[in-house]
Amino acid sequence: MSAYSKLDQRVHKVAFSSRMLQMSMADMEDSMFSKDLKGITGARPIFITSLPRAGTTILLTALAHVPGLATHLYRDMPFLMAPMLWNRLSKGFRKDSTLAERAHGDGIQVGYDSPEAFEEVIWKAFWPDHYKGDGITLWTGADRNAEAEEFLRKHLCKIIALRCGPNAAEGRYISKNNGNVARIPLLRAIFPDADIVVPVRDPVTHAASLWRQHKNFLTQHAEDPFVKRYMGDIGHYEFGQLHRPIQFPTLAARTDGTTPEDLDYWLGYWIAAFEHLQGLDDGILFVSHEAQRNDGLGEMTRLCDQLGLEPGAHLAEVAGEFTPLPDRPIAHELPADRVDHARALYQSLTGTSL
Repeated sequence: MSAYSKLDQRVHKVAFSSRMLQMSMADMEDSMFSKDLKGITGARPIFITSLPRAGTTILLTALAHVPGLATHLYRDMPFLMAPMLWNRLSKGFRKDSTLAERAHGDGIQVGYDSPEAFEEVIWKAFWPDHYKGDGITLWTGADRNAEAEEFLRKHLCKIIALRCGPNAAEGRYISKNNGNVARIPLLRAIFPDADIVVPVRDPVTHAASLWRQHKNFLTQHAEDPFVKRYMGDIGHYEFGQLHRPIQFPTLAARTDGTTPEDLDYWLGYWIAAFEHLQGLDDGILFVSHEAQRNDGLGEMTRLCDQLGLEPGAHLAEVAGEFTPLPDRPIAHELPADRVDHARALYQSLTGTSL
């Protein structure tokens, strides 16, 4: 967002001025690029999802090194629903991809060619009733929508066509979308051959990271209205003035008596989220973020095998994204019984003790 000039901001506002503009461009794109999409099936997509700050971005960045995987890039902004058409229109004025630390202030460097989460605009466009003022409701199998599902399938194929070129017929779509944690049963119904990967992070350090980012974006949203506008347009409601928690079944009980300004709120949110995920029977592949950081090579070799990926000579790049970083100290006390419960849940999901 810091790289957005005033002109970039104006283009962004035009792109997100109405759902119909993006939908009309997508329809135009369907006709213009139909030949490019022939033979692309979008089979066996990979969906990385979890609560934010679980290591989903690092995992996506790592797997994006594997040949044959296709993901959204920052270059796809702002006409996200018509990526092929926007790719053609923007070729004449593209900027070089210079890396800079992202707005989270977490040391992760991003540029125009970095992978990012942009699927949420599609879910917002077709399922707007799930986005309430006080939270985001869960999707179920009852939310099937033939028009939306066809759009999603085509969209996956378009990203594959853009990123995989002449090898697109064998390409696989991969995304990181934290919002998908609210709709895994529906994702499984739409894409029964999908691989769904959920990183799980130590609940105490995870809650502290969520808490810090909430405070970070409260400040950013107050200081720069465009940051708030940008995040709202792409459906990033995790933090700051935009915070809308996903309404997991036990959320109210787990966060009772706390607010997002409290560290304990975020631990309660963690517990509610992973209790819900533990109760799903959808073939979720849970992976330990700590294990990946401690043994990037071993863990990513194992994960690639599970996903049917062949990184080959790129394995070192894949594993190299997991350089261990020390967690920041936490100066606030958390209820010991809640910490014990959360860490037992972590171990149950990942098979890894902390």
